[in-house]
Amino acid sequence: MKTTSGQKIKIGIFTFIGLLVLVLVIFFIGNQKNLFSSTFNIYGTFKNVNGLQVGNNVRFAGINVGVVEAINIETDSSVRVDLTLNNNVKKFIKTDSKISIGSDGLMGDKLVVIAPGGITSTQAVGGGSQLTAVNPVDVDKIIAKLTRVADNAESLTSGLSSIVAKINSGKGSIGRLLNNDKIANDLDATVKQARTTMQNVHKTTSTLNEDLTAAQHNFLLKGFFKNKKKKAQQDSIKKAKAAADAAAGKQ
Repeated sequence: MKTTSGQKIKIGIFTFIGLLVLVLVIFFIGNQKNLFSSTFNIYGTFKNVNGLQVGNNVRFAGINVGVVEAINIETDSSVRVDLTLNNNVKKFIKTDSKISIGSDGLMGDKLVVIAPGGITSTQAVGGGSQLTAVNPVDVDKIIAKLTRVADNAESLTSGLSSIVAKINSGKGSIGRLLNNDKIANDLDATVKQARTTMQNVHKTTSTLNEDLTAAQHNFLLKGFFKNKKKKAQQDSIKKAKAAADAAAGKQ
């Protein structure tokens, strides 16, 4: 079966479109991985990369400026992360800049974030340099602590529920006081009786004061109170004189 010129044209068009799509894909992937731009490398050492993977983005000032080139375990507590960055951001990254691991959104992929430097150094970072790494928060430890707090809160809530249930059922002193009307009535009666007693005491004291005032004016007791008052005045004069003599002796 001979191929017609129309079929040849269609095959050529499909082949051209396929090659064009392949070139665009290669260009897109290469652009994302910085394969067609001038780049330089830096690295940092973390204790835990927290799920970071090769190929994840590197951001500076909220802009993707590179990718994670490699992740290698150096020791049991050290992981080296190599980054490939666009050469046009090299002048903005200083030697005192710091790198950390973050997330792209709340539940997004992990990425490396470069914090601006220039505080202690204004020198631009060089290729192959090491930047200070800020270790990510250990989520497992936080979850473990939150779990313990939740368990303690549950235990405390259960204890409070048990206490409230006993009080509502009239158990214990507080329960009997709150649920037994007789105790409340007796307590109210005791308070009223105490108030009445205090009122009677005030009345008795007032009466005694009045009787004492009347006794002072009674002709039979008037001399007694007068002599007592005179003696008190003499004692005061003696004390004042003794104080004056003591002051004069000191001078």
